[in-house]
Amino acid sequence: MFPIKDNIPTGRLPYMTIALIVANVLMFFLFQKARLALGGGGVDDLNAVEYGAIPYELAHPGRECGVSGAGEIICEGQPGVPDGALEQAPTWVTPFTSMFMHGGLLHLGGNMLFLWIFGNNVEDSMGRLSFLAFYVLGGLAALAGQVIVGPDAAVPTIGASGAVAAVLGGYILLFPRARVLTVVFLLLFFTIIELPALVMLGLWFAQQVLFGYLDLATPAGDGGGVAYFAHIGGFVAGLLLIKLFAQRRTERAAY
Repeated sequence: MFPIKDNIPTGRLPYMTIALIVANVLMFFLFQKARLALGGGGVDDLNAVEYGAIPYELAHPGRECGVSGAGEIICEGQPGVPDGALEQAPTWVTPFTSMFMHGGLLHLGGNMLFLWIFGNNVEDSMGRLSFLAFYVLGGLAALAGQVIVGPDAAVPTIGASGAVAAVLGGYILLFPRARVLTVVFLLLFFTIIELPALVMLGLWFAQQVLFGYLDLATPAGDGGGVAYFAHIGGFVAGLLLIKLFAQRRTERAAY
């Protein structure tokens, strides 16, 4: 399912939401490989390992991960990799930089679409600086969820999905009766229908829980994939934090 728009107007221009979208786009082009014309566009592997958030590094303070000459991710403390052998960006920086890195244009575009549609109303409920704090805290909580589930994973976690999931969690509590125009795919066909936010976002969260469970049951190994538990952690963080940040909960649209 992909949202197109909702029916909740904002009382003011969502400057912080726009600023976050611009920052994500700029950082994508800063970190990505300079090969868009060749059909690429994903984040550079070396940048992903250095500035992406790697659960192993966060769960093993003082031990860093890097890329070997053979192109494999290696981490200090692993067999044959002594402590102090790798020099990378400080680990405490990566939870923040990883929020602004994306694996490709589709990854970036999907996250920014959700952020624009739902973030403007959440920002409107609390103000710009509060929304920035809410967004960052949600992203950090999302990463914590991923680290807890896989503390030894040596795969970089990148993307704004966790922070955006926190925005979705906040939105579903603030505007459960909002109507969201949604593209729904049915095998080879698709349709456009209007769904209540409670249904649309509730189904999205249920999907993350299901896929997260399946990911645990049949792990893909170190090949990477979608950080479902970051999505789950971010969404739950949004549910828990929204009452501390939101000041206005009035829905201004007629149903």
